[in-house]
Amino acid sequence: MAVSGKPNYLDPHVLERIKRLDLRARLVVEGFINGLHESPYHGFAIEFASHREYTPGDDIKHIDWKVWSKTDRLYIKEYEEETNLNCTIILDCSKSMDYGRAKGFSKFDYAATATASLTHLLQSQQDAVGLITFSNQVEKNLRASSHPNHLKQVVHELECTAPARETDIEDVFPTLAGQIRHRGLVVLVSDLFMQLETLESALKQFRLRGHEVVVFHLMHDDELNFPFEDNTLFKGLEVLKELHADPRALRKAYLEVVGKYLDRVQKTCNGADVDYSLVNTKDHLDAVLSSYLSYRQRTGKRRRR
Repeated sequence: MAVSGKPNYLDPHVLERIKRLDLRARLVVEGFINGLHESPYHGFAIEFASHREYTPGDDIKHIDWKVWSKTDRLYIKEYEEETNLNCTIILDCSKSMDYGRAKGFSKFDYAATATASLTHLLQSQQDAVGLITFSNQVEKNLRASSHPNHLKQVVHELECTAPARETDIEDVFPTLAGQIRHRGLVVLVSDLFMQLETLESALKQFRLRGHEVVVFHLMHDDELNFPFEDNTLFKGLEVLKELHADPRALRKAYLEVVGKYLDRVQKTCNGADVDYSLVNTKDHLDAVLSSYLSYRQRTGKRRRR
């Protein structure tokens, strides 16, 4: 619960009780924006353009003090409105994303909420957003649009999507790289249970075509911290195998393997010049929105359509 006594709609435990995805997204974005106020992201919708000499009456907060220290002259930073962004969100809907459903909020539920929330935020900035869902094939491809009704289409497709099939991007991503025609931002939301060599090659294809790429690596808290205590039957979601084991005997080795895997994923994304964020399903939803805005602050630019 929030300090005010009102529900914290950024908390996945609160959100899982709200069945309507469009309502979830609106509450997440409203809660996120209300929390920004004097944050470092304030004013992220403009970018630096040029300098001009200071004249009396100019707002001194725009003085470039670094230039003054070198030239002993006052210059003002001028800014311009950023051009509209063309963003495509690529969402994993393979069977492994269904993990967590027995506890209420699966990885896919979290990912769908984050996707709808990010779409809501982008469209509020008049940006165009597209949605692609995939497993071992492209399941749905909604081309990017900034039309106000487009959010309803995105939400509808997310609500109609159920995780199925195994993950296989070998043919999927190279095809998508050719289908996303306008240079812009590509956002991948996935648990990344795939061949990392194939992932790196695919990400590089997007970069070679001029896209900026952000990867949200979504993992369930169980997968990251392995909290099991009693003898447990582990069942594969994409591979039909079962293992009955004492998790306490497995924990150390499991966490070592996961740690090495996460390190490889990080290096894979770095090698492809891609922005990477690990997201735990226990994280509040502002983790995704904050990571996105932090990325935009660091790059300081938007691609023109």
